[in-house]
Amino acid sequence: MKNLRKELWFNIPSRRGFVNITKDIEQCVAESGVTEGLCLVNAMHITASVFVNDDEPGLHGDYEEWLEQIAPHEPVSRYRHNRTGEDNGDAHLKRQIMGRETVIAISRGRLDFGPWEQVFYGEFDGRRKKRVLVKIIGE
Repeated sequence: MKNLRKELWFNIPSRRGFVNITKDIEQCVAESGVTEGLCLVNAMHITASVFVNDDEPGLHGDYEEWLEQIAPHEPVSRYRHNRTGEDNGDAHLKRQIMGRETVIAISRGRLDFGPWEQVFYGEFDGRRKKRVLVKIIGE
């Protein structure tokens, strides 16, 4: 069995943002040499996310508005978590909604996506370095 463990690092200059990381994940698959297996992509920070969806700016804008309606950043006093001196209580909730990780099948040496699917890193409390773990296993 072959395997690869790799970390990708991101530093989003704004509080929130979405980054298409599909090409990065495809490079990891190629580097692994796995032709049949699984690829785990995992946000390794509690205010960041990894998810699969369409790379369409309108959808990403909809996510931004929807998440802000569900868990608005302000007033920061609304979140008990922020009583610790933080101001990112909303970011923890947004991450929970968008998800921590995704698993993608690898078939014939490629990510086995449905139509329009891409992999994204979602940032909800940016302005510092955070990492994503890529773990690939298979034959």
